[in-house]
Amino acid sequence: MLEIKNLSFSFNKTPVLSDINVTIKNRTAVCLIGMNGAGKTTLLNCIIGNHKITEGEIIYGKHRLNSLDPASIMKKGIVLIPEGRQLFHHLSVMDNLLLGAYLNQDNEKTNFLKEEMLEFFPILASRKKQLAGSLSGGEQQMLAIARGLMSDPDFLILDEPTLGLSPFMVGKVFEIIDKLKEKKTIFLVEQNAYLTLAHCDLAYIIENGKIVLQGKAKSLLANKRVKESYLGI
Repeated sequence: MLEIKNLSFSFNKTPVLSDINVTIKNRTAVCLIGMNGAGKTTLLNCIIGNHKITEGEIIYGKHRLNSLDPASIMKKGIVLIPEGRQLFHHLSVMDNLLLGAYLNQDNEKTNFLKEEMLEFFPILASRKKQLAGSLSGGEQQMLAIARGLMSDPDFLILDEPTLGLSPFMVGKVFEIIDKLKEKKTIFLVEQNAYLTLAHCDLAYIIENGKIVLQGKAKSLLANKRVKESYLGI
């Protein structure tokens, strides 16, 4: 569904990503694991068009994304749930939700997606008139995911969705990811390496802007390098 070929990205002539190759098949959950500063979020920004890559290609289906702006890429069916959620705290839960459908010109479809999200996230249905800023961290993350799904994407990118959440809410987020991957293709960037590898199909390990390891996610749980560097074993 998405293929990244020999991608490199430099910022002010300083190399940040080098020769990145990633393949993500339809209806799979693929994760990208790495330390802070390894280049994870930079790669996501290249995919969604916030950064223009220096070399290489990003192919989505039959479409070459290199020259497209973020809005055009979103229209192709790719949506990023950003790190830190980035909600409009002064707006209601419902207003935040509807903002996710701003590219959709079909009111009937928007209403259908809205009801689908309120059913999928019942806590949001009970909070829909509250200000987004009054929600707990876990509830805000659910709203951020629901807002992204309001554009009905085929390809969902999640950047650190469990950051700052309690262990209970971390578990809830991964339950949501398990349900979503039955219908969507997911690319997940996450610090919790153990849970991420346990819930994904394929994994890529990035260090200093380069992919240094890849393979079936659950198999990498037993990899010595991964255990020492990312699992603390």
